[in-house]
This record gives sequence, structure tokens and C-alpha cells, in this order.
Amino acid sequence: MYVVIVYDISVDRVNKVRKFLRQYLIWRQNSVFEGDLTPAEFMKIKEELKNMIVEDEDHIIFYKFRDKKFVHEEELGKSKVDIDNII
Repeated sequence: MYVVIVYDISVDRVNKVRKFLRQYLIWRQNSVFEGDLTPAEFMKIKEELKNMIVEDEDHIIFYKFRDKKFVHEEELGKSKVDIDNII
């Protein structure tokens, strides 16, 4: 499945969440990750994030798609994240 994760996390936890998500997904913008995951990886990510956040203060949204071909993407401006260096 293709997943886009968008989050609004408290400053004291945001680096931990970002570092964790970079193990599985591509960092697209300050609070946005995306990429292909297996159902098991998706469940693991959800469980780990649930343990990292404070539910009364933080917010995470998961957008799930069957495949990236079902996602139409348009961009404006210059990206802050350089994805050319990803192997």
C-alpha cells in the first residue's frame, strides 16, 4: 500500500518521530512522509507512533492508497528536502 503520513507533533518529540519514520518512508516536507509499506510495516509504524506521542497534544493523519498510481501530485515552490541523494 502507498501511505502518506502528516503530523503535528510537539517540538520535544518531533525529532524522534522524524528519525523513526525515515527508517521506512521518504521525508517529503517538514511534517510529511510518504512511501510504499506492507500491511505489517504499516501496523508497526502505527503502534510505534502511538507509543511516541501524547494523544492530547499531538496529531497524526494516515492517508492510505492501494498504489501510488492512484495519487495525483502537484507541487508549487521549491522543496526543502533533497530527494536526489536517496539511494
